[in-house]
Amino acid sequence: MSENPAWMQDPVRAIEETKRLLCGSIPDLAARMRRLDLWLADEVAAIRAVGERAIPEADWRALQRDGIEGSLREQVHRRGCLIVRGVFERERAAEWNRAIGDYITTNHYLDKTASRAGLDRYFSGLAAGRPQIYGLYWSKPQIEARQDPAMTHLRSLLHGLWETRRDDGTEEFDPGRDCVYADRIRRRQPGDTTFGLSPHCDGGSIERWCDPHFRAVYHEVLYGNVEAYDPFRAEGRTSTREIPSPAVCSVFRTFQGWTALTPQGAGDGTLRLIPIAASLAWLLLRALQPDVAEDNLCGAAAGRALAVDAAWHSSLLAGLVSLPRIEPGDTVWWHPDVIHSVEDLHQGTEESNVMYIGAAPWCPRNAAFLPRQAERFLEGRSAPDFAAEDYEVDFQGRAELTDLTPLGRQQMGLLPW
Repeated sequence: MSENPAWMQDPVRAIEETKRLLCGSIPDLAARMRRLDLWLADEVAAIRAVGERAIPEADWRALQRDGIEGSLREQVHRRGCLIVRGVFERERAAEWNRAIGDYITTNHYLDKTASRAGLDRYFSGLAAGRPQIYGLYWSKPQIEARQDPAMTHLRSLLHGLWETRRDDGTEEFDPGRDCVYADRIRRRQPGDTTFGLSPHCDGGSIERWCDPHFRAVYHEVLYGNVEAYDPFRAEGRTSTREIPSPAVCSVFRTFQGWTALTPQGAGDGTLRLIPIAASLAWLLLRALQPDVAEDNLCGAAAGRALAVDAAWHSSLLAGLVSLPRIEPGDTVWWHPDVIHSVEDLHQGTEESNVMYIGAAPWCPRNAAFLPRQAERFLEGRSAPDFAAEDYEVDFQGRAELTDLTPLGRQQMGLLPW
């Protein structure tokens, strides 16, 4: 794959050329949009009728026994998200929360952040600005949670929700092998108003229109039977390209996710979702409508998260719901195309804390990433996809190679599967 595809070199020109290409080649564009408008209205009405209950839930003990099958599988395929209760015991999650607090205090993290603030601009175009996420990757609790056998088993079940077989009979990724993707920590104080994050989608902004690999993923939306589009069909997903930028994920994730360290729910400054797995079908075609300028994709900007804005996407935003009550040790997962946000205000009385832990299966793209990440881990530097703040290089109590189990070393690419 070219290091610098032509469309990346001049994003404005790429948008204009791509829109001309798509608007001139998509059959019955107006009729497709009308069908998707009706479909979206039905989906949003169904969500609004039940609120937070639109987000599927399962108990971890039941999943270990039964897997993600039957009606639950159908719900996740439709809603693109899942809450799994009790993956870790509450006491263990609470102890991790205390240990991370000690790690922060002992190493004077908050004293060191001011001099390196502003390095991460990935979210700077969103309404509420940059969220206050702790740039920590290698605390011992994070390592323990990522490599835990229960977490690994759960991620394999999530990978298995995808159709991995390509048209040529080969596999897009191996759901039985897992790659760790090191991410950060959220710690939010009661009353905080600085952490909000407006609705967006990670994993590509203008790329979803401009990159030929992304267009192949959405072929049914653009050129085939729009009703047949399956957001869980994996073919092409591991070949997409994103414009490099701090906090742009360079691996393929079947699900984004986090693990709760404290109790939290609606009003506690936590996650909100639009639980519609196929929502990108509507969003992609919305940007190609006559009321959107030829150099505009409804505000999508290169190197930024894909913003979902009321000026263009009000009918989609009507489906935004907050999470139900989440307890320590519960996990929350959402498809990489699912629109999500963080509440502007934390109105609760306790900290709202999570560890970001997603699901990244083994594929050539992810395997190529692992040596870069392993090097950063061994040196205590920030993970490769994030701003080079490197807070943990001299931190006391940072996880080291001896803290990795054999499974953890496999997931980090330090041992072969």
